[in-house]
Amino acid sequence: MVNTKNIAAMIFAVVAGSAFAADPVVYPEKPVRMVIHIGPGSSMDIVGRMLAQNLSEDWGRPVIVDNRAGAGGSIGMAMVAKAFPDGYTILFASSSMAIAGSYYKDLPFDVVRDFEPVTQISSRFNVLVVKPDSPMKSIRDVISAAKAKPGSLTFGSGGGNGSSDHMAGALFNLLAGVDITHVPYKSGAQAQTDLMGGRMSIYLGGMPINLPMIKSGKMKALGVSSTKRSALLPDVPTIAEAGVPGYEVNVWYGLFAPRGTPPSIVKKISADVSRIVRTPETRERLAQMGADSEGTTPAAFKAYFRGDFDKWIKVVKATNLTDQ
Repeated sequence: MVNTKNIAAMIFAVVAGSAFAADPVVYPEKPVRMVIHIGPGSSMDIVGRMLAQNLSEDWGRPVIVDNRAGAGGSIGMAMVAKAFPDGYTILFASSSMAIAGSYYKDLPFDVVRDFEPVTQISSRFNVLVVKPDSPMKSIRDVISAAKAKPGSLTFGSGGGNGSSDHMAGALFNLLAGVDITHVPYKSGAQAQTDLMGGRMSIYLGGMPINLPMIKSGKMKALGVSSTKRSALLPDVPTIAEAGVPGYEVNVWYGLFAPRGTPPSIVKKISADVSRIVRTPETRERLAQMGADSEGTTPAAFKAYFRGDFDKWIKVVKATNLTDQ
C-alpha cells in the first residue's frame, strides 16, 4: 500500500529544501509548536519552557509549549512523529525517548527512523531525595530498609512507566539488589507532592526540580546519579560511592523534528538553539538548575542518541521491564 504521507513529505522536502537553502532566514514565518512529552512543573518542562521563551524572542514568532504527558512520553512523541514535516511542530525530548524504543513493544512510530535529531540541549543528573524526617539518612539506609522488607518501599517517576526517572529507579534496583516498587506519575511535581505527603518513600528525580526543595529544607538529598559530586551539592555523595558501585544515570534534553523535515530547517533550528544554550546567561541559568549546556550539531546528536538508545536496550533486557 502506498504511504501518501511519506510521498508528500518527500516532495515537500525536495521543494522546500531548495527554497530554504537559498534563503534560510524565511523560517519561521508563523508560530512554532514545541511538544514536551511530560506534564507541567517537571525538570524537563522547566528547561523546555525556558528554551521556548528564548526562541520566541530570537525568532520574533511565538513558540507555543504543548505538554503531552503519558506512556513514558510516547504520547507526545507519537504526535510529533505524525506531524507534517515543515519545522512548525518540534519535539522537546529527554532520555525517555531512547528508552521508549525498547520498553514499549507496540509504538506507532520508530524512535530512530521517524525523527530527525536536531540538537542536544543539555545534560543533567538525578538526585535521590527523601523527606527531611525520613528514618533513611543515607543510600545504605535505603538499601537496608529495602532488603528488610522487599517491595515495601516505593519510588516515584515523573513521566510514568518507561520514563528516564523510572529507568533510573530500575537501574538502582538492579545494581543494589533490591526491590523498591515503582509508582508512575505524569510529572515530577506530582511525585514531589506525594513524597512530602508521606505517600512515597524516595524520589529519584531531576536536579532542576529537586534542587530548590533541597535548598529550602523541604527534601533531603542522599545521593546524585553522576560519577562525581555536584558542585551545587558538594556534601552529597554520588550514589556509586554511597553504596551502589557502577551506578550512573545521565539525562539529556534535546530537540527532534518529524522525519522528512528539510535539512536546511533542521540545521537552522539547531544553529539557533545551540547559540542560545551556549550564551553565558543560559549556561548560568542551566548550571543553577544542575544542568550542563550542550548545543550539538544534528549529526553529533544523532550519533549520541543512537548510543543512548543501545545502552537502554541492555538495561531494559536486564531488568525484564516492558509495557507488556
